[in-house]
Amino acid sequence: MSSVSLAEGVYPIAPTPFLDNGDVDLPGMKRVIDCMIDQGVDGICILANYSEQFLLSDDERDALLRLSVEHVAGRVPVIATCSHFSTRLAAARAKRAAEVGAQMLMLMPPYHGTGLRADEKGMLEHFAAIADASRLPIVVQDAPLSGVAMSVSFLVRLAREVPLARWFKIEVPQAAAKLRALIEAGGPGLITGPWDGEESITLMADLDAGANGTMPSAMIPDLIKPVFAAFRAGRRDEAVAGYARILPLINYENRQCGLRATKAVMAEGGVIRSEAVRHPLEKLHPATRAGLIELARAADPLALRWGK
Repeated sequence: MSSVSLAEGVYPIAPTPFLDNGDVDLPGMKRVIDCMIDQGVDGICILANYSEQFLLSDDERDALLRLSVEHVAGRVPVIATCSHFSTRLAAARAKRAAEVGAQMLMLMPPYHGTGLRADEKGMLEHFAAIADASRLPIVVQDAPLSGVAMSVSFLVRLAREVPLARWFKIEVPQAAAKLRALIEAGGPGLITGPWDGEESITLMADLDAGANGTMPSAMIPDLIKPVFAAFRAGRRDEAVAGYARILPLINYENRQCGLRATKAVMAEGGVIRSEAVRHPLEKLHPATRAGLIELARAADPLALRWGK
């Protein structure tokens, strides 16, 4: 098992590869995992939104969970996403992840569309039930996708009342300000993992605010890791320069491509056979894809040449 403390580090989201006919590509998932480990990641998060979790059946989720944990084989920690509006079903997913051997969970607050959301009492009970079912640490995903506003005071209360929920992936607008406020409000020792996400598009500001982890996509974690390491070692100028070199690619990924960027780069680099996404999502427009690959070639990430 990795000695990583599940606090400081780079923990990317693994894509779920599909064949051109839409079937899950299980051998391709193994190649994704091996590529990510070769990228030097500190852990791998599976079944997240960037894994197209909302397009997977329960049987597919279970197969991917088992395959991923078994194939990682303790080389790095596995973070399993178990989001669901139903507390009962989210807790069952969490318990299953723990049984299979995941080391950590990630989940959104309970929501369904724009109209069904839990209040703070319901959210607190939701996270507490999942912690009780799994006994695993939890990354609370604070993202606009849910439409749920979780205040800093609520997140601090959650960390105090549910000690396993002391990791927070903050990817709301002005994430740095929220991270800084969360760390200050929590005081020493309470907020174990103030992390950012959203492809690390605000990484430098978030590191300056006190973030000690980041959850990007699996497209270029090997290029993000040196930036993160330089900053944590006190070499901020080196981190700023390194980040400036990769920010155009991250920006293009975030603003133009979304979850399809990692698949396009991994397919171009021979990691996976197909960059297919499941309908109603569509592949990148050829011109958008060409712009992505042009920027990727200039940055030269491992995923672009791993399978060649």
